[in-house]
Amino acid sequence: MTSIPTTLRDLNEVALVLRPEDDVAVATQDLPPGAELTDRGHRLRVRQSVPRGHKLALRPLAAGQRVHKYGQSIGRATRDIAAGDHVHTHNLGMDNADRVHEFGTARVQPAAPGGPARTFQGYHRGDGRVGTRNYIGILTAVNCSASTGRMIAAQFTAAALQGYDNVDGVIALTHDSGCGLVAGSEGARLTRRTLRSYANHPNIAGLLVLGLGCEMLPATSLLDGLDLPSEKLVRTLVIQDSGGIRATVRAGVEAINEMVPHVNALRREPAPISELVLGMNCGGSDGYSGITANPALGVASDLLVAHGATTILAETPEIFGAEHLLTRRAVSEEVGLKLLQRIEWWKDYATSGGGSLDNNPSPGNKAGGLTTILEKSLGAIAKGGTAELSAVYEYAEPVTTRGFAFMDTPGYDPVSVTGIIAGGSTVVVFTTGRGSVLGGKPTPSIKVATNTPTFERMREDMDINAGRIVDGTASINSVGEEIFEKIIAVASGEQSVSEQLDLGQDEFIPWQLGAVT
Repeated sequence: MTSIPTTLRDLNEVALVLRPEDDVAVATQDLPPGAELTDRGHRLRVRQSVPRGHKLALRPLAAGQRVHKYGQSIGRATRDIAAGDHVHTHNLGMDNADRVHEFGTARVQPAAPGGPARTFQGYHRGDGRVGTRNYIGILTAVNCSASTGRMIAAQFTAAALQGYDNVDGVIALTHDSGCGLVAGSEGARLTRRTLRSYANHPNIAGLLVLGLGCEMLPATSLLDGLDLPSEKLVRTLVIQDSGGIRATVRAGVEAINEMVPHVNALRREPAPISELVLGMNCGGSDGYSGITANPALGVASDLLVAHGATTILAETPEIFGAEHLLTRRAVSEEVGLKLLQRIEWWKDYATSGGGSLDNNPSPGNKAGGLTTILEKSLGAIAKGGTAELSAVYEYAEPVTTRGFAFMDTPGYDPVSVTGIIAGGSTVVVFTTGRGSVLGGKPTPSIKVATNTPTFERMREDMDINAGRIVDGTASINSVGEEIFEKIIAVASGEQSVSEQLDLGQDEFIPWQLGAVT
């Protein structure tokens, strides 16, 4: 990392002021104490070390006064702050004042693009959806069948599938639940909905549902009433009825061997990009997330929406404090109120667990320069671009509307992405400042670094470097267009970095709620 000398420098050379009314700037270099800067004709002396990505006070702020970034309050000063101070956890706390919620006052419909219609190469399914991958999935109804599922999948290595180029793999989607749940409870309904949504995912062309036989969620119940495409091959095995683990593994391998040639016979064909469903998530965020990768992803989201596609923002605890900006974009008061209802649910949920929504960000977020959940949330919602909010969905609920939507999920990355994929996402873009190694199956995940040092340090784990925006070698729009093109390429079969590393099975983690008996 570089730091500036103590000679006089212009503020804009070493920091970013995001809005004219902001009280802080974001350092783009390590600023040493004593550094002399000029800010719009005024001299500003750095009083303490300000690490890259952290905040520098532009003016004096009294204890209790609101501190603004992105033109919004990110908290209140917990003690007097002088111009040139490092602003972080030692002098900035939560702003608990109520936000004013308006509905539909800032609706924007991205302009329809000109020129020829854009397409991608996808797998057309019988229900009208278009997949971006062609997997055979082993879906376990209960944790008791997880080991058996993994044993079956392990027989289908890349070498075993050689010659079946249109089969992306055989994946075991295992989890830690399926029994001990309270019948009819929210937790039981959510688990069942997640598993059924994966069973019906357009990226899964063949399906083996695997149960033990005495669980609360029987294997057959995961298929009851599902309107699966006629071409999707489905088998169900129950360990207790099949003669135990070894017999079930043999039967499972035989079943999948029968599926492989049929799945391989499916071919990619052109499809309009309006059939894409993009999931958007972030993790390991830093002070640049809301400045580089997230707004660039917002540009890509708007481009997809303009083409008639669907994009999904999630992580309810990480929009807390910025939800008033989303309600203004809601297509109706009903949609806006549903978002606020999920926020209220989360407040009660966090309190019942001995926490609160303002205990975020994580230690890594704070090390990267994020101080309060308000600051983190304001940067996180930038992933959603500017398009109007078409709908709000509960966790793992099938997303059926087009345009920009929101799904209620935790902020914990694999649980959140699992919900988005269950909702029907066929591509995921994941932004990260500190560095994430997350993948996703059966949906490919594209990872975007928020800063160049992270990208260079973890080059083998990142697909795109949005840090060039801060470096001055790219714009938000140009990186957004790059993400957009990458989405189309990956949807058409290009492997993302996480796919090259074969990541994604272990990140299938359904959200577990409620009592376990």
